[in-house]
Amino acid sequence: MYALLQSGQLTPDSILLLSIAATALILFGFVILVVKRYKRCPSNQILVIYGKIASGQSARCLHGGGAFVWPLIQDYAFLSLDPMQIEIPLRGALSAENIRVNVPSVFTVAIGTDAAVMQTAAIRLLGLEPRQVMKQAEDIILGQLRQVIASMTIEDINRNRDKFLDNVQTSLLPELEKIGLVLINVNITDITDESGYIEAMGRKAASEAIQSAEIDVAQQQKRGSIGVADAKREQDVLVASAEKVREIGTKEAEREKLVRLAELAKETGIGKSRAELEQQSAIKDQERQMRIQVADAEAQAVSGENVARAKVVDAEAALKVRQAEAYQLAETRRREAEANVREAQYLAEARAAAAMASKVESEQRAELEAAAKAQKAKLIVDAEAQAEQVRLRAQAEAAATFARLEAQARGEYEILAKKAEGLQRIVEGCGGAQQAFQLLMLEHLPQMAETAAKAIANVKFDKVVVWDGGGQNGKNATAGFLQGLAGSLPPMLQMMKDIGGVEMPPFFGKLTGSPDVAAAAGAAPGKPA
Repeated sequence: MYALLQSGQLTPDSILLLSIAATALILFGFVILVVKRYKRCPSNQILVIYGKIASGQSARCLHGGGAFVWPLIQDYAFLSLDPMQIEIPLRGALSAENIRVNVPSVFTVAIGTDAAVMQTAAIRLLGLEPRQVMKQAEDIILGQLRQVIASMTIEDINRNRDKFLDNVQTSLLPELEKIGLVLINVNITDITDESGYIEAMGRKAASEAIQSAEIDVAQQQKRGSIGVADAKREQDVLVASAEKVREIGTKEAEREKLVRLAELAKETGIGKSRAELEQQSAIKDQERQMRIQVADAEAQAVSGENVARAKVVDAEAALKVRQAEAYQLAETRRREAEANVREAQYLAEARAAAAMASKVESEQRAELEAAAKAQKAKLIVDAEAQAEQVRLRAQAEAAATFARLEAQARGEYEILAKKAEGLQRIVEGCGGAQQAFQLLMLEHLPQMAETAAKAIANVKFDKVVVWDGGGQNGKNATAGFLQGLAGSLPPMLQMMKDIGGVEMPPFFGKLTGSPDVAAAAGAAPGKPA
């Protein structure tokens, strides 16, 4: 460049331009470097920067935002936050009652976004494929799920699903966080057991629901029958009351009609009789006055006719007397007939009133009989409904007892089957039933010895004194006792072998002639042991 300056090919302006271009090129390269090394983190991923990080950290984790990754001394990678569904076909897990349970389920897990969880995920899961992460999570879930099932009964697992899920989450969250995962959801597909206990509980619940529904139906039918009977009884009562009022009104109207007709007939007869009497009286008065005038005129005209007139008068008087008697007899007969008519009317009215009272009484009796019959029908319906309810309750209790006993029997059968399987393995391992029995007897010898020791544990022995008063054939009694005790050991050992199957070592049967017996026989009599 100096040569170019000397030659005049480069001017100061050209040098300035070259400097500016070089500086711009350097700045552009720096900007490109910054742009290329500045990494932005998507919302569904975690940016992990590793390499030269602050002291005490193996990696730097970011969720959202961005950071500059220094070239050469740092590098970066992404962890996906997408949920992972893990199917757990758990079968044969033992519950608290030692009953095997099948709990197929689906767990949804993902990498956590807390600072500590992201740091753990960067340490444990960075660079692993999703299937490898799912495998690690599946192993952890299987272990914790078996542990939770072993701590709960089948009834709690089946009925209290919320408690079961809470226990699963409580037990599983800390273990998953150890590898940087969090639990999102738990879906229990189904819960079954090999013994059929859950199915029996389902049948019991269904039976109780059916019986409760049948009881409700019977009660509703009973209420409907009672309502129908009450409505019919009220209808009969209202109809009978209406008919009673109608008939009473009709009879009262007829009675009033008859009474009014009788009164009108009576008034008509009385008026007619009075008119006839007045008419006859007026006629007689006129006739009498006329005759008196004629008689006076004749008496004045012809005095000789007085005698004849007197006879005529006497004849007329007799005639009038007869007429009066006939009128009196006719009037008496007429009045007797009217009295008979009134008596017959009164008797008819009395009979009508009696018939009306009898009908009212019969209506009241029919009403009472209808009420009694309705009450009787109601009592019969109540008794039948109560009997049906008692029968359904008894059937429900019997079904529940049968299901409970069946489940208990299945559980005991499983326990006994497992015991039988274990004993069979012991017999096969020992080479025969006799050897297995001897082995089991030897296992129980410490317990038998402990029981025998407890039986005499409270008996206090201050000392044991043996007094020997001499014997026969140059032997004292102590020596004979020890020799007899030693001689009884072989038969006793043989008995233990025959009865219990326990064969003791052969040296126990050689105590009879052993030097120890002789030494014991030579012990001084009367010396405390």
